[in-house]
Order: sequence, then C-alpha cells, then structure tokens
Amino acid sequence: MAGRLESKVALVTGSASGIGAETSRVYAREGAKVAITDVNDSMGQAVAQDIGDTAFYAHLDTRFEVEWQAVVKQTVDTYGRLDILVNAAGVPGRRPGGAPKLEDQDLEDWNRVMDVNSTGIFLGMKTVIPEMRKAGGGSIINISSIYGLVGSPHSVAYHASKGSVRLATKGAALQYAAENIRVNSVHPGMVTTGMNRDVNEDPVLSIPRLAKTPMNRFGQPIDIANGCLFLASDESGWMTGAELVIDGGYTVG
Repeated sequence: MAGRLESKVALVTGSASGIGAETSRVYAREGAKVAITDVNDSMGQAVAQDIGDTAFYAHLDTRFEVEWQAVVKQTVDTYGRLDILVNAAGVPGRRPGGAPKLEDQDLEDWNRVMDVNSTGIFLGMKTVIPEMRKAGGGSIINISSIYGLVGSPHSVAYHASKGSVRLATKGAALQYAAENIRVNSVHPGMVTTGMNRDVNEDPVLSIPRLAKTPMNRFGQPIDIANGCLFLASDESGWMTGAELVIDGGYTVG
C-alpha cells in the first residue's frame, strides 16, 4: 500500500530534534524523501541515519539566504524536485533566568528571536516557491505557536515572531493559491521538546499551563507531526491560509 506522501520530496528545518525530527520520521514512513536540516550537525546526521536511504542531512542556518539557496539546490539535485517545506526551526523567547520584560529586552536579543522565527520562514518560502512552481505545486507548512494566536505576559519578542508567521502565511497563501502552492500554519500548544523542557519541568511555570489545557497533558512531537502529515498530503488539497491549532484545548476557553 502506497504511503500518503509517496513520491513526494520534503525539506524540514529544525529537524535535528523535537517537532522537526518527528515530522521527518513520519514523512519518511509515509513514502517521502526528506532533507533533514538544522544547525546541530551531529543530531541532524543521527536523524538522517535513523531514517535511512530516503533522507540526507544538510547544515542550514535559516537566517541566511545563501544557506537556503544551497540546501534547496542540494535537495533538488539529489531528489529531482521539491514538494513540501516544513519551517520548524525556532528559538525560544526565554533566556537563562526567564524571559525579559519589554523594557529590559535589548535589540540584540529581540533580533535573535525575530531572525530565526520570522525572517527564517520568509527566506524559506521565498527560496522554495520557484521549485514548487516547477513541480506543479506544493505545500508549505509554517510552525507558529498558540502564542501567535493569544497573548501571555511572557516574551514579547516570541509573540511578535509567531504572530508574524501566522499572517505571513495568509499573505503567501493568497499570492500563490492559483499556482497550487498551499501555505498553512500550525499552532502547537505546550509540547514536550528540548526547546521548552525547562518550562515543562519547572512546576512554577508548568502547573498553570497544564491547568489551562483541558486535555490535562502536554503534547508530544508526534501530535504535531501528525498534523503536519495531513497538511503535506493530498488530503488537505483544498486547504490554504488555514491555522491548524494542536493544543489540547488551550486556546478554546
């Protein structure tokens, strides 16, 4: 039986761990060939080796257009096309000691968050769209956050970056819908990954978040990966500009 992504080629950023790694594994199991990309070379190579012959690893710092160009070229040279982009690379707004208040945040730290979480997604979309056009269409999946939908008293930079992903997704969806290039955003809730493990393991921070989650558990990377599988597959062929919220009910109330 053919997989749901049979004959498709995907590029996944931030795929050395967490949501990106799990999404890459799910895609490969469903028949896709996958370019694993990250800045953590040893972990990224391990994910590619775990998947096997249908994946390769390439270093990609999503802040730099020249690196995007090189990785997209390598993907197309290796697999002949590019059908799916998952922009999963991201950085937290928190620093050691917690997220700074707005008046205490310096410009360098603001740019650190925006460069990866927002600019990196812009560069990814910009670079892959010409290749998707050649393939007759494609699916771009931008990982935002529930904090691109609702506010909190935590990192203003993180909220700004994830909110920009949400609306950039909608703008791109409208620009490229006629070319069968679909662009959707995914909004995870509290997911147990390396990026936010310190939050989930700190009772002062985790208990209030869990109390706001009606399903009474933190999500796992597979919960988000399954949503990314749907958006990459032909099953979501009439979806573009949508927000897929996977949060255990956090944003319902």
